[in-house]
Amino acid sequence: MRVLVLWTNSSNPNIGVRTLAEGTRALAERAWPGCDVRFHGTGGPGTGGNDGPMPLTIPRSILKEAVLGRKGLKPWLRGFDLIIDTRAGDSFTDIYTLKTLVRMSAAPLYAMRLGVPVVMGPQTIGPFSKRRSQIIASRTLRGSSLVLTRDEGSIDTVRDLARREPVLTTDVAFALPRPARSEVHDVLLNVSGLLWEPNPHIDHQAYRRSVREIVEGLLSRGRTITLFDHVLGTGNLDNDSYASAALNEELPEPLEIVRPESVTEVRATTASARLVIGARMHASLNALSVGTPCIPMAYSRKFAPLFDPLGWRRTVDLRTADNHARAVLEHVDADLEADVRNVLDTAEAAVEDAVQALRRIA
Repeated sequence: MRVLVLWTNSSNPNIGVRTLAEGTRALAERAWPGCDVRFHGTGGPGTGGNDGPMPLTIPRSILKEAVLGRKGLKPWLRGFDLIIDTRAGDSFTDIYTLKTLVRMSAAPLYAMRLGVPVVMGPQTIGPFSKRRSQIIASRTLRGSSLVLTRDEGSIDTVRDLARREPVLTTDVAFALPRPARSEVHDVLLNVSGLLWEPNPHIDHQAYRRSVREIVEGLLSRGRTITLFDHVLGTGNLDNDSYASAALNEELPEPLEIVRPESVTEVRATTASARLVIGARMHASLNALSVGTPCIPMAYSRKFAPLFDPLGWRRTVDLRTADNHARAVLEHVDADLEADVRNVLDTAEAAVEDAVQALRRIA
């Protein structure tokens, strides 16, 4: 069994994207033990572990190759028994521009025309506000052999656009093996580089104030804080290491920082904490999926619909909460451990639903 996973790989500086890659691999291996899983992200061949004869994000190049066949794209795609289209977890929408949607839709639509089964992997689907976006999404969803979603809102979108019933599962982080829990760290605080600077989601100055107030509140409660970088890189933009360093410059005494560099290290790190507070969704997901209580700090619509069905209602929405820090600290004071076991049981059942659905199509 040969499986191609689109729009993620295990070398991305964003650990969340790497988690998506490794989680999708784990999901495929649970469905078909011993399968050969390959990846192709948004770069070209050889970029970050990408497989394939050519980049897949240039629709004009794919159309040209479909006619001329000089680079071997057709036989390469037909060499796979199944393609899992992840859309990087939340990019099957037009909120990141119509251009992005078109660029990521060309390859799976071409694969469908070649007769290669395409599965929409567990992800957030929609919204699609433009008519052209809706047409592209409808064709993709109707042509897919299976559609897996991880939230109820996505189910409604699929029903409206494709007149079909998707399978509700959960994030692929829950398909990964769980390391043993320990209490090396007390509170891991993930400070998002995305939100620390001006961004289209929330007021970055308000976010900075909230983080400082959370630190002060935790310290006043006698908690020990370790900063937890989840997105690494060399520049300031979207780099948690930069945000952690900037926060430490403002504090009387700098906090310890951990910078895990692989999915395995991230999951071992989150398993070593009593609590994770994460503004990166996958920082919280990696925590909860190893059994560590977390408080997600949501900056978009994708957080609560993913955590709530699991029975984990500890998300603080930074777009609507009156006082972000107070809301987070209220959860800190609650008994969080009691609900984690039920969450893991619910998630395991949801993952098994996805595994069984995959087995039925290949």
